Amino acid sequence: MPGNGARNKRNRETLFIKGAREHNLRNIDVRIPRNTLTVITGLSGSGKSSLAFDTIYAEGQRRYVESLSAYARQFLGLMEKPDVDFIEGLSPAIAIEQKGTPKNPRSTVGTITEIYDYLRLLFARIGKPHCIVCGQPITQQTVEQIVDSVLSFEEGSRLMVLAPLVRGKKGEHREIIEEAIREGFVRLRVDNEIVESDSDIKLEKKKKHTIEIVVDRLVVKQKSKQRLADSVETALRMSSGTVIINISKKDLLFSEQFACLNCNISYDEPTPRLFSFNSPFGACKECDGLGQKMEVIPELVVTDRSLSISEGAIRPWGGADMANWYRYQLKGVARHYDFKFSTPFEKLSQEVQQVILYGSGDEQISCEYEHVSGKGKGSGVYEAPFEGVIPHLMRRYRQTESSGVRQWIENYMSITACPRCKGARLRPEALSVIIDRETIDTVTDMSIKKANAFFKNIKLSKRQQTIARQILKEIRERLGFLNDVGLSYLTLNRSAATLSGGEAQRIRLATQIGSRLVGVLYILDEPSVGLHQRDNNKLLNMLLELKDIGNTVLVVEHDRETIERADYVIDLGPGAGIHGGEIVA
Repeated sequence: MPGNGARNKRNRETLFIKGAREHNLRNIDVRIPRNTLTVITGLSGSGKSSLAFDTIYAEGQRRYVESLSAYARQFLGLMEKPDVDFIEGLSPAIAIEQKGTPKNPRSTVGTITEIYDYLRLLFARIGKPHCIVCGQPITQQTVEQIVDSVLSFEEGSRLMVLAPLVRGKKGEHREIIEEAIREGFVRLRVDNEIVESDSDIKLEKKKKHTIEIVVDRLVVKQKSKQRLADSVETALRMSSGTVIINISKKDLLFSEQFACLNCNISYDEPTPRLFSFNSPFGACKECDGLGQKMEVIPELVVTDRSLSISEGAIRPWGGADMANWYRYQLKGVARHYDFKFSTPFEKLSQEVQQVILYGSGDEQISCEYEHVSGKGKGSGVYEAPFEGVIPHLMRRYRQTESSGVRQWIENYMSITACPRCKGARLRPEALSVIIDRETIDTVTDMSIKKANAFFKNIKLSKRQQTIARQILKEIRERLGFLNDVGLSYLTLNRSAATLSGGEAQRIRLATQIGSRLVGVLYILDEPSVGLHQRDNNKLLNMLLELKDIGNTVLVVEHDRETIERADYVIDLGPGAGIHGGEIVA
């Protein structure tokens, strides 16, 4: 009988299952060598999943939960011990099954693989912001960077340092000019002309004007660096963070803030949360980061355009049984735009069709109505813009607290791309940050194969390369893993809810390989299902890579090539159900 030392060594080298009786397993004993690729095969129903998932993985989960504090366990509940005598040498276990794809509409291929987290970091760190109005680059520069840019011009070049105070605004601006004089500045540039500040400056009140203080005039020389820096600092202080350098008859605009000098719009410095559609700081305001909206669409409101209004062309408002209030409104529209209820909808003018569906805008429509009260019948007239059938339904959908009303209105609705972000999920500021001519939404719209090629050949400055080296390494590795498991056709913005079980399983496998864990027991459920032979070879190579870095890989599989390349095979049978549960080879 071996001693404890020999027994402990054997436990470290093997996973030993004694007396497994879960489901249809027949009190079997199994010894699985660690750091190997082992395949469990057999007929469907022979007990493969009962051994791999319901016994080995379930016991691993139970032991993990028991290792937690009593406080943590109260949230997880009790886990029953599998019907087995004991299991020795059990490593931390991770199951990768063909089920449980995320149903959250916010989950995408990019988010569940963590690639999108690295993309957010990348665009925040080295992306170049652009103005959402004019598209011009937005730069933020320190005094030192501004001075270095100026000193890069040819030595001896004459320049002016200007502090912009007014840019294209109407008015006489007397107070601004007088304040500049009190500060001791002797020259101003007004509407592109240099004037002495003590001269009588009169501006036309109804014309737009541009006023800048001439802070300094000097010549480009290395020995003038300190004077230039002082002048730039003064200009930045006077103009709230912007400075103009006039050199070689050209104006160069610099800013120590993120701002578009053309549009006079300030921006926040890009941070990772700006690129998160799960954050209110980054999500599109129209769709809250979902990229799509439930909208009432005309084709479901008017399904048969050959019908007239009286015949029920407008489905939500009915035909002959149309509610009185809707009928009064439409009669007013018909009188105002001179059409008849009996005219087929398709024969109405485009203007009338648009008014019926989307409303009359600001145009007032006179509506006559009848009412019944305790004093008898009465009538009246009121004037108001016609809301339109579609805006009316959308308003009721937003305001109602009745699930029945919401379900009824949903009969006329469909999921459409968000009209503001066009499905990109993010606010305009995030979609205007560019790296190598691409924005974050165009990158996530690429297939994994195309994205892999883009990041391999991305063109960056030396500074950008230094900042992004580690981020790019993580992105490239994860894209490479997804490519290697046969998922090169997926896009990073693909909704996780639309993935098949096999696709979701291979994504989880690629994520685990990217995590580089060691000493883990991986249990997989038929990972080769649906794969082309070429992609199956890539998958097998990745499983062997998992094993080679120090993990045990246990695969439930029928694929012949996987069985042939495995280190060990456990064959369960001989039949299915009550006729299975035994080790036959």
